[in-house]
Amino acid sequence: MMRLHKLYHRCSLVSTFSTSSSSTLCSSSSLSPPFLSLLNHNSYSTSIHTSGFLKSSNNLKKKNSLKSINMMNKSNSIKFHSVIVSATNEDGKGTSNNGSVPSSSSSVLEDDEISSLGGGYRLPPPELKDIVDAPPLPALSFSPQRDKILFLKRRALPPLTDLARPEEKLAGMRIDAKCNTRSRMSFYTGIGIHQLFQDGTLGPEKEVHGFPDGAKLNFVSWSHDGRHLSFSIRFDEEDNNSSKLRVWVADVETGKAKPLFQSPDIYLNAVFDNYVWVDDSTVLVCTIPLSRGDPPKKPLVPSGPKIQSNEQKNVVQLRTFQDLLKDEYDEDLFEYYATSQLVLASLDGSVKTFGPPAVYTSLDPSPDQKYLLLSSIHRPYSFIVPCGRFPKKVDVWTTDGKFIRELCDLPLAEDIPIAFNSVRKGMRSINWRADKPSTLYWVETQDGGDAKVEVSPRDIVYTQPADPVDSQQLEVLHQLDLRYGGISWCDESLALVYESWYKTRRTKTWVIAPGNKDVSPRILFDRSSEDVYSDPGSPMLRRTPAGTYIIAKVKKENDPGIYVLLNGSGATPEGNIPFLDLFDINTATKERIWQSNKEKYFESVVALMSDQNEGDLYIDQLKVLTSKESKTENTQYYLQSWPDKKVCQITNFPHPYPQLASLQKEMIRYQRKDGVQLTATLYLPPGYDPSKDGPLPCLVWSYPGEFKSKDAAGQVRGSPNEFAGIGPTSALLWLARRFAILSGPTIPIIGEGDEEANDRYVEQLVGSAEAAVEEVIRRGVAHPNKIAVGGHSYGAFMTANLLAHAPHLFCCGIARSGAYNRTLTPFGFQNEDRTLWEATSTYVEMSPFMSANKIKKPILLIHGEEDNNPGTLTMQSDRFFNALKGHGALCRLVVLPFESHGYAARESIMHVLWETDRWLQKFCVNTSDVVADLDVKDSEINKAVPASGGGGAEQDDIELEGLQITPRSSLWFTCV
Repeated sequence: MMRLHKLYHRCSLVSTFSTSSSSTLCSSSSLSPPFLSLLNHNSYSTSIHTSGFLKSSNNLKKKNSLKSINMMNKSNSIKFHSVIVSATNEDGKGTSNNGSVPSSSSSVLEDDEISSLGGGYRLPPPELKDIVDAPPLPALSFSPQRDKILFLKRRALPPLTDLARPEEKLAGMRIDAKCNTRSRMSFYTGIGIHQLFQDGTLGPEKEVHGFPDGAKLNFVSWSHDGRHLSFSIRFDEEDNNSSKLRVWVADVETGKAKPLFQSPDIYLNAVFDNYVWVDDSTVLVCTIPLSRGDPPKKPLVPSGPKIQSNEQKNVVQLRTFQDLLKDEYDEDLFEYYATSQLVLASLDGSVKTFGPPAVYTSLDPSPDQKYLLLSSIHRPYSFIVPCGRFPKKVDVWTTDGKFIRELCDLPLAEDIPIAFNSVRKGMRSINWRADKPSTLYWVETQDGGDAKVEVSPRDIVYTQPADPVDSQQLEVLHQLDLRYGGISWCDESLALVYESWYKTRRTKTWVIAPGNKDVSPRILFDRSSEDVYSDPGSPMLRRTPAGTYIIAKVKKENDPGIYVLLNGSGATPEGNIPFLDLFDINTATKERIWQSNKEKYFESVVALMSDQNEGDLYIDQLKVLTSKESKTENTQYYLQSWPDKKVCQITNFPHPYPQLASLQKEMIRYQRKDGVQLTATLYLPPGYDPSKDGPLPCLVWSYPGEFKSKDAAGQVRGSPNEFAGIGPTSALLWLARRFAILSGPTIPIIGEGDEEANDRYVEQLVGSAEAAVEEVIRRGVAHPNKIAVGGHSYGAFMTANLLAHAPHLFCCGIARSGAYNRTLTPFGFQNEDRTLWEATSTYVEMSPFMSANKIKKPILLIHGEEDNNPGTLTMQSDRFFNALKGHGALCRLVVLPFESHGYAARESIMHVLWETDRWLQKFCVNTSDVVADLDVKDSEINKAVPASGGGGAEQDDIELEGLQITPRSSLWFTCV
């Protein structure tokens, strides 16, 4: 198990899980319970670094002739491939190339012709390139005993050749057939082990060794006793194909690693789950069946037509899923790659097959290490939904290979309603109780899974032993009228149950006594999930000897009270001020025992570090891991101990981009015309003085959000003291090009009561944008004629709408990986759960595709050619571009080969930066040169109307339609 925490730095979207960089994530943050468990289901050590958007500005050079510029472009294109190869070494250094943009003050048409003739990938100016190419910081992982730290080392951005590897698009997933894993996995290049002493100092690094040079490491995991590490290894072979994965194990004391399996023919199957520690010396591994043979061959001639039927007149409404199975051959291919043979392997070398081959999706040992919960999917498969809705079987086995019972066999779920909070019928969320040796719990819907059905109770939570004596041992643990949202376990006297309802944003936390039916459940918190000011925080968890996590009870000397630790973000009108409260669970009274320094720093509690010993935890023995950062100081980690609250610094990471170390950051507040309070983060270049330097070109980068109340929409989120994390596509890069950056201006789309927010989408979008632009102009930091707007995914949708409906605000726009025609997503999008036929006018009015004739300002469209995000098909940008071109709009479409929703390859990212910088230089920095060509009246350009945004810090989002993930250029850090 592990906890995740962010350490800011710049890097690309990567995950050390077996998921691809674009794999579907779940559960919107708005649906999270107030007590978020901070646990990950398995003990993988994970690093995720997310992409942001960077910018830099060079003064445009004097006019060059068309011929000479064209020759320069061709020269750059010819040299590019050698530049990229040398620039992808592990040290992150690149071949020297000034990366400057050949440009001129010539006409727009002439410059467009020049750029189209050059071809090839481009490098941005060095101000941008150098930041993106800086070596990444390592990921960190603590041992279960909190006495050691792993430094997991990584390379810089991957080359395009990594993304160009063939992949199979099957059942909503993308599979690397050569490796038999999810495609496009990131990897570690090495593992360093440091001893963590009581005073917070680190011992010398001990390198894990024994594996060949050049190995790519994944799925790093601690054994329960912390004496061993497991990880997978793969290599790049001579033909540029990567080998299949093998499991290795390292002794933590010596650092010596060796293969888990003596046989060289046993490979890891990491399409779904991969392996899990069953006990201190045994690992259950999903392996490729030895008898599998060659993959099925696609028939030259199909056996018949592709037929789908609904002769039963079922109502099946589905979002716009991608990469689905298409025919019987795809079904066979999916089953071929996804089928695993489970193998029990001991550190002494013994190996035993476990159960039959199947498409296993999860492996979960019971806390007492006696049972295994195995989930698998099976036929009949579907051509209209991804694998998560395929028939699902859940079985209980003993860890020595004896089948106990089948918990459920759920049918194919093609008919889950699109309304939010709709779920699958039957048993779901099946898990082990963290506080019991081998007790299962799960939830079952009482409304048929349809959120539109009114029923009480709506969900029932059940519990039962793994191997019950008889079926009567099934017990009702709790009944809920909203949708079940999870449980935090403690013991027989205490557990917290969460429920929530998206439409009303209501969330409840219940206190129950699982072992005492005489104690009635009671509500601990009942609040709006949008009201961040009222968030009481989440309970801190302690690790049990079995490796599970439970609520940490804290005692005071000579005090019989039952206390828990609530770790909160501390949202206030002045920004987030994280806190740690000692909370009496019986009286609901609290005592603040720690709070962030709100004057200069942003600090937060990351993990409990005094939980390695059994027995009661007293407040005077408390030790926590904290993080600390400021506007100009990157995140470092500290140990803080009670009772004297002594602080010891653990890490001393260098600044990831010292050239921007003195950037200026301010959280600003302003008001929309309808009275809604808005916020944004304003970044200014190092050394900038508005009184001396005058107004700057400005880039507004944002992402709209939906709310049920004006008060909640106006609340401040984020902290003015947080470090400015800059990812490889972050808008903040353009601080190096002397731009002002308005990051994440809130663009709340509000639907109070029974009103649907999107019915007034355009009106509220424009109103928010006007307020933002007016504010940066009023402050004198932004030139009224030089304000550009941009966004990714739903932010790209926003950008196109603003250029269509508020052309007086912005000089140009950058729209990346967006969806522009909502009739192509007819069964809902983002947070809209009405269909096209239920809200036709809303779908049409919200679609910038329908207003393509109104867009007169320059718009740059960028899209990954292999976008697999629901709703944002690459076709969206292609058709939008054709619509714009058909009306004579000044537009440009850049489609990135092999890239999906977020961009990963160094070549792609560098080219995105080049395209964006070129666009901003032409139409923002030198906007006066093209005013005549744009046929925009001076009176419109000079209107002091602002731009909008969507949330706290940087809003360069990688979003899975309906789920926004806000990249903060962060390094995730695990506590096992």
